[in-house]
Amino acid sequence: MRIVLTGGPGAGKTVVAQTIARRRPDRFILVPEAATQVYAMLSTRWDRLDPEGRRDVQRQIYRVQVEQEQRFAAAHAEKVLLLDRGTIDGAAYWPEGPDDYWRDLGTNLRDELNRYDQVIWLETSAVLGMYDGSDSNFCRFEDAAGAIRSGEMLRGLWSGHPKLGLVSACPTLAGKIAAVEALLV
Repeated sequence: MRIVLTGGPGAGKTVVAQTIARRRPDRFILVPEAATQVYAMLSTRWDRLDPEGRRDVQRQIYRVQVEQEQRFAAAHAEKVLLLDRGTIDGAAYWPEGPDDYWRDLGTNLRDELNRYDQVIWLETSAVLGMYDGSDSNFCRFEDAAGAIRSGEMLRGLWSGHPKLGLVSACPTLAGKIAAVEALLV
């Protein structure tokens, strides 16, 4: 089983996923965010790249995501994969938009949605004025308004998933974790 945590920058995806996986190691195994790994390897971030560089990085992120999902599923068949983002998230960062992203990667939104059993979208803390930008993740480039826009675009991209849960921004991390845990199948 694969459960994705998605949402805009500053939504708490990584901390929530890490906390849940740490609390329930008998049930969940955390699959880390591919984008952060790729940007760290390249020592850059999205806003420092030209359009061709952005496309190349998104292709790498997609490949890393798919490879990690396969590797973790094979190594931990008895556990639920708790994913810090999914393959669809890259479409929000493709220079020419989602349709061109699918074409370039040789896939489509329907097939990518079908990769996952459940999706939980987390609203960014930017809506509460609690956004720390790149302070907690070096590859963030969005300001608060951009984080909100990115989150809404991701919500739209994932909206066709039959098991999409929505978690509003919370003033406390404990509140957000509890809201996500309540939605987990």
